[in-house]
Amino acid sequence: MRLPQGALPLVLVSMLVACAAPKGIDPAQSTLSAVRASLGSPTDIRFDRNGDELWEYASGPMGTETYLIRAGQDGRVKSVDQLLTEERFEKIVPGQMNKADVRHLLGRPTDQVFLHNGTSWTWHVTVRPQLGHFVVHFDANDVVLDKFILIDTGSGDSEGDRGDAG
Repeated sequence: MRLPQGALPLVLVSMLVACAAPKGIDPAQSTLSAVRASLGSPTDIRFDRNGDELWEYASGPMGTETYLIRAGQDGRVKSVDQLLTEERFEKIVPGQMNKADVRHLLGRPTDQVFLHNGTSWTWHVTVRPQLGHFVVHFDANDVVLDKFILIDTGSGDSEGDRGDAG
């Protein structure tokens, strides 16, 4: 299923976007040792060009949130960001970005499929009230060909429909 040009923002408007940091992590106060004590081992660790340490916490394999915790060389947390957001999805530009660019924006994909003409990466996302998959397809040279959302039509009884008050 492909969405028409310009439809992605309309679909994403209804997405649930977590804006709060993981419980107990305060960018102004926390250290990486406190983060590890609170959240456990990250799903990925990498370093930015400026030397910042980037810890990724994905709520996989079926989770729909990935947090990136950025810390300076002193081990203090600088920021906590939710990677799977509408704003980040919109920044992916077919024909102009590659796998490294997408990986930097969204974190490690949930799934990776190798095709005869390239690769597709997928992240699980919440599209109220359903679950879905954000997909980025790359050509054989690892350049973004396309991006789209697939709605899981069998997930209508997800979080929003369980009868929870609030």
